[in-house]
Amino acid sequence: MTVVVVTDSTSALPEPLRASQGRLTVLGIPVLIGGTEHREGEDVGGEEILRAMREGQTVTTSGLPPEELRATYQRLLDEGADGIVSVHLSGRLSGTVAAAEAAASGFGGRVAVVDSLGAGMGVGYPALAAVEAAEKGADVLAAAAAALEAIGRTTTYFYLDTLEYLRRGGRISAARAIVGTALSVKPILGVEDGSIDVVEKVRTPTRGLQRLASLAVADAGGSEVAMTVHHLGAERRAEALAGWLEEHFAERLQRMDVTEVGAAVGAHCGPGLVGVITRRIS
Repeated sequence: MTVVVVTDSTSALPEPLRASQGRLTVLGIPVLIGGTEHREGEDVGGEEILRAMREGQTVTTSGLPPEELRATYQRLLDEGADGIVSVHLSGRLSGTVAAAEAAASGFGGRVAVVDSLGAGMGVGYPALAAVEAAEKGADVLAAAAAALEAIGRTTTYFYLDTLEYLRRGGRISAARAIVGTALSVKPILGVEDGSIDVVEKVRTPTRGLQRLASLAVADAGGSEVAMTVHHLGAERRAEALAGWLEEHFAERLQRMDVTEVGAAVGAHCGPGLVGVITRRIS
């Protein structure tokens, strides 16, 4: 049985990893910059999104439409796939999961939709787990189950320079953002059960990175791990955090990637974001 996997660009998969997965299709989400629509990974990426935000342009994203997902599923089945696992950004943060479920309903169980309950590589790791299972001969249900297991083994934390972009995107209240700005509070966010929430607040970027590291270490326990450090316009911070984590985990670290986060997360969190996504392997 040939099972393939579909995900979207919110997964922020590192390019070398993405290119090496023959069973994986990544669809670029719609990104609107100043009212003009683009596709992430096609004609717009992290650099353009960062520049637009710094210039004060409005950057928003939208979910993939059902008709595009339906056409993608049909194409892959026509090309010889027996089944498809479709893994997407948390349904509490985007309409893509609902669109995928609507699109999948016409394929008689040949398409399984998985809500990653995550963002960034919190989407990417479950998608890769489905690919790994499919390469070992799993059918659609077993590959989807592998993605679900990876979700339970993945944690996500982000440090932000400001709450303002979350306020603009409606992710937190205006009052909460104003208080945070007035007190120079820099939040650390967690993604829990598909929703973004403030885990704690710090006063400086240095303390923020320290807390990200501590949270990742606590969640990893004694497991072997794969980790991704995401950022938006904060490469030096991201590299510093990745270096510390590499030293700490040593032989328990199976893979470390440093990438710019996707537009869906970046547009809501703003420049200066640094995040760490941890997948426990064993």
